[in-house]
Amino acid sequence: MIDSPLLAKVVFTIGPVPITEPVVVTWGLIAVLSLVGWLATRRLSLKPTPRQTVLELIVGVIEDQVQGTMRVAPAPYVPMIGTLFLFILAANWSSLVPGIEPPTAHIETDAALGLIVLVAILYFGIRARGLGGYLRTFAEPSLIMIPLNVVETFTRTFSLIVRLFGNVMSGVFVIGIVLSLAGLLVPVPLMALDLLTGAVQAYIFTILAMVFIGNGLTEGRPAEPRKGKDHELD
Repeated sequence: MIDSPLLAKVVFTIGPVPITEPVVVTWGLIAVLSLVGWLATRRLSLKPTPRQTVLELIVGVIEDQVQGTMRVAPAPYVPMIGTLFLFILAANWSSLVPGIEPPTAHIETDAALGLIVLVAILYFGIRARGLGGYLRTFAEPSLIMIPLNVVETFTRTFSLIVRLFGNVMSGVFVIGIVLSLAGLLVPVPLMALDLLTGAVQAYIFTILAMVFIGNGLTEGRPAEPRKGKDHELD
C-alpha cells in the first residue's frame, strides 16, 4: 500500500510539535552536506590539490551559469544558488537509500524551498533597486498592471513548488508500484532514470529561481566582467 504524498509519517515529537520523516531526512541531508562542505574547504591553498581543483571547477561552473542566466556579477548569488542546487540534488537522490523517501516528494519541503526563492526575489530585488525602485517595478509597463504583477510574483513561486513536487513524487510512486509488482531487480533501470530525473529537476528549479531573481534586478544592466576570481584565498 502506497501512502498519500500529502501525509508524512511522524517519527517523534518535541513537546506538542510533531517531527515528521521528511524533516528528519532534511536535517540529515543538511548535516551531511555541511560536513562535506567543511571537509572540502578546510585546507584551501594557493597551490590547489586535485580535490581543490575539482571544487574550484564546480564553483566556476555555478558562477558561469549565474552570470549567463542573470547577467550580473555572480559572486553575491553563488552561495544561495549553489546551496539550493546541491540540497535539491541530494534530496532527490536520497531515494537510493533503502527505506527513505526523498523529502522533495512531500509538498511541505517543496513549499519551504519555494518560500526561500520568494524571499530571495524580494531581498535581491530591493537590494539592487532600493525599496522604492523595486516597488515601482510592479507598475511596469503601466499602473493597471500592478495587481497582475503582484500575483505573478507569487504564482511563479507556486509553479516551482508544484513542478518539483509533481515530478519527484511521481517518480517515487512509479518505482514503488513496479517494485511491489515485479520484485527487486526489474526497477533498477527505473531507478537509474529516477537519478537522471532528480538531477534534471534540481537543475530546472535552480535555473528558474535564477531567472525569477534576475527579473527583480535592474533590467538592462550588462553583466560585470570578472577580474580573475571573485574571491581570493587567504
